[in-house]
Amino acid sequence: MSEHNHAAAGSLHERLTGLPGVEAARLRMAAWQDEGARSEASGHMHAMLVALQRFDAVNIAYGEAAGDSALAEVAARVQHWTRAELEERWVAAHAGGGKFLIVAAGECSRERWQLLADQLADAIAHPVVTATGIVRLSPKVALLRALSGEALDSMLDRLALALDKAKRQQGRRLVWADGDVSLPGRSTAQIETDLLGAIDRDEIAIVFQPQFALPGESLCGAEALARWDHPGLGRIGAGALFTIAERADHLPALSSHVARRALEQARQWPGDLRLSLNVTPADLASGSYSRRLLDLLKDIGFPPRRLTLEVTEQALLHDIGLAASTMADLSAQGIRIALDDFGAGFCNFRYLKVLPLHYLKLDRTMVEGIASDVRDRAVLRGIVAMAHALDLAVIAEGIESEEQLAVVAEEGCALFQGFLRASPMSGADFLKLASD
Repeated sequence: MSEHNHAAAGSLHERLTGLPGVEAARLRMAAWQDEGARSEASGHMHAMLVALQRFDAVNIAYGEAAGDSALAEVAARVQHWTRAELEERWVAAHAGGGKFLIVAAGECSRERWQLLADQLADAIAHPVVTATGIVRLSPKVALLRALSGEALDSMLDRLALALDKAKRQQGRRLVWADGDVSLPGRSTAQIETDLLGAIDRDEIAIVFQPQFALPGESLCGAEALARWDHPGLGRIGAGALFTIAERADHLPALSSHVARRALEQARQWPGDLRLSLNVTPADLASGSYSRRLLDLLKDIGFPPRRLTLEVTEQALLHDIGLAASTMADLSAQGIRIALDDFGAGFCNFRYLKVLPLHYLKLDRTMVEGIASDVRDRAVLRGIVAMAHALDLAVIAEGIESEEQLAVVAEEGCALFQGFLRASPMSGADFLKLASD
């Protein structure tokens, strides 16, 4: 009996869709986690939440019977897809209204999970024939790789937040729920209050991920990353930290704090070692960001020519014109700009035309398979060639093996970072590394 049939048994079975409810996914996940604990297995869990956009409009336009018929057809397509594409350890559930949840346990790369989600979205988007007309549904899909031991409620919260963001991004069908972590044992309001206090008390730590030049592997700088050691919840990484700040409208305060503390430490670095800072959407949305950053650099005494700002596609979505103008002002002062996470999601190549860029920073998913897959290596070669044609240097992120390092060096990447040579470290440890 498959995982799906187990989960769909008895009272959990929904009459209309033929799929179980969310509680079935909760039970299956608990069973998988118990099995993993007994066998000391370390398999991953992946999830996706599919939402049918404007599904309520179907009932209004075609009638409730047509809406029910369309929902049943989508559920059938979800069942067919899961049986055809996934292994034994999976469960598909109806999450209410026009939403469907799929959870799978086992090894699966990020790229494959995204490809599977795209295939499912294609299947759902095919027109549905009902008694009163042809219904066309537009799905959006949020995806995630679960954290170790993460509960379903946390996963659902992360997926729902990602979908909510996706609704505001026209034309974007898939979105990853990266970093949107619900923290157990404490209310959202409490965590947000804790964060503001932590900023005021200077409790947000800065660690540095070393970056090395190619060829030769000489140390050339580091990326600053924020960490919060919460007294009750333990260490909270940068992704979750900035998500909490965004929810609480504390992004400007957190970003300013991280920049100041990182620059104060980087001022002590020898030679021309560079500091890379991440830029938030709130930063670029502020018309005064360039002035405030330049004032901060002057106040601390850090040369603008040694600073790199890493900008993600997400930070550019709100106002590309304002972002381009801000980046041009900063570039004119000697600051370099890197387009971060290149290759993740759906990068708009127009950014390469209109933005004053100096680097493309490859997302770690773009280097995972380059040592074993000829197509992955061909894609890397094409990106590097395009970057060089645009007079851009390429930074490879997430280098974790000698084989990966050999490939990015051979293909012409200028810089790399990753656990192979150094993990994120304290400012004192980085200063020691730089001074050796």
